[in-house]
Amino acid sequence: MKQAIRKLPIKASKSYTMYDLVAPYFDPYWHFHEEYQLVVVLEGTGTRFVGDDIKHFEAGDMVLTGSNLPHVWRNDDIYFDNQGLRTRCVVIYFSFDFLGDAFLAKEEMEGIQKLLDRAHRGLEVLGNTRDQVEGQMLEMLTQHGFEGVLSLLKILHQLSETPDLTYINKEGYLNTVTDADSKRMQRIHAYILDHFKGDIRLDEVAALANLSPTSFSRYFKSHTNKTFSEFVAELRIGLACKLLQTNDLSILQIAHECGYKTLSNFNKKFRGIVGTNPFKYRQGYRSMR
Repeated sequence: MKQAIRKLPIKASKSYTMYDLVAPYFDPYWHFHEEYQLVVVLEGTGTRFVGDDIKHFEAGDMVLTGSNLPHVWRNDDIYFDNQGLRTRCVVIYFSFDFLGDAFLAKEEMEGIQKLLDRAHRGLEVLGNTRDQVEGQMLEMLTQHGFEGVLSLLKILHQLSETPDLTYINKEGYLNTVTDADSKRMQRIHAYILDHFKGDIRLDEVAALANLSPTSFSRYFKSHTNKTFSEFVAELRIGLACKLLQTNDLSILQIAHECGYKTLSNFNKKFRGIVGTNPFKYRQGYRSMR
């Protein structure tokens, strides 16, 4: 299996760095970094993790993440098994002081400064703004030097003024993960993502982290703002929503595919997270389409 393309650091001589990433699958490792990141998915589907938020993604997904906000765009399993598929995203990395320490302190930069402050909760870009910014990002791939810096400023200015932004994480979200925790949390995330469709057990994951089940529960909650069972349930129901949207499997078949042994338990978890039952969710999605 080919390795996914990983992020490279920004050169000290550059204001930003930008990549057009084409690979069999996106970097599957949960991570964070000091740079701000603006990314748009052009090809690929899967589950997006930003901070404590879990959401299905597909082409058109555009997100601005702040400094040290944990994230991963984890592709669906088929991307790891089928060499005929590919993913593509365009991503820009830049630092808060990418134009110097005092630049954003200027009165004219107030809007952009506020935008970057908001990005610490993660921002999803929607609607016409998303389409326009995607076009600008594609143009930037052919630009160099001052022309690219000017385009980045124009994009940030547009994002600072548009109403087409929505917060990804709740107010008060705080990343408590340190560099020392990063590898452990990567192992935990990878294991859960590989096993959540089956009979995944707390003691198995705790052993992977070299913790007792009780200590692991505290550790996991403090680093994800969710209990272990809540995290697994959101993964399963997120997959269920995707399956309800994209195929004609029966609701019972979908329940089993997502790791639920009984339909009653599946319906209860689905309603608790989504706010309606699976049948009405599917009806509503199809009528909207």
